[in-house]
Amino acid sequence: MQIDILTLFPKMFNGPLSESIVARAVKRDLVRINIHNLRDFTEDKHRVCDDKPYGGGPGMLMKPEPIFRAVGRIKKSFPKTNSLMPEKIIFLTPQGKKLNQKLIKIFSRCKHLILICGHYEGIDERVRKHLITDEISIGDYITTGGELPAMVLIDSIIRLIPSVLGNKGSSVSESFQGALLDYPQYTRPAVFRNMKVPFELLKGNHAAILKWRQKQALKRTKDRRPDLLKNRRI
Repeated sequence: MQIDILTLFPKMFNGPLSESIVARAVKRDLVRINIHNLRDFTEDKHRVCDDKPYGGGPGMLMKPEPIFRAVGRIKKSFPKTNSLMPEKIIFLTPQGKKLNQKLIKIFSRCKHLILICGHYEGIDERVRKHLITDEISIGDYITTGGELPAMVLIDSIIRLIPSVLGNKGSSVSESFQGALLDYPQYTRPAVFRNMKVPFELLKGNHAAILKWRQKQALKRTKDRRPDLLKNRRI
């Protein structure tokens, strides 16, 4: 997989993309991540990427020229593929679809993703209509730009790429993979400050453990996210 990021603040990605699972995936060539400064695709001496909106109004809008130019250059350099999954050009914006595990699984099967990090009051509508395939929001709140949402999206996608996680079952049994949140988990010691691990987990009876986990996952989901159970048959 190749991920290209279009941003006005490329240095924001240095830390998150150079640590932990993401860094290991890059080092093992399981994913290629390219960070592009949108100012490099301007043609004026001041490298301007924003302008006032027609019709007036507060703030500034991201200009279409640098974005179209950047996407065009990236697409030319990316090798053609016979993959059944088309290339995705994703705009990170509060106006987009709310990100969930179902969308993440779809994106993780793509060979090429281009992420556009929004800023200011938004983006010229021509970019939306003629370039972007998906608009994604990470929640009903506002961040200062699309960089942090892009990092969340990248991290959640990369961990689903085959061979990225050490244990193949790690990403299968997590919250949101099915209808339920994850069940409570414990490790050694069996007793810590008079707090005991549930006895069902200590017997080695796999059928009993599975039953306990299913029951606890259902209880946790009912308590914390009852909305996940709507229109679902458990």
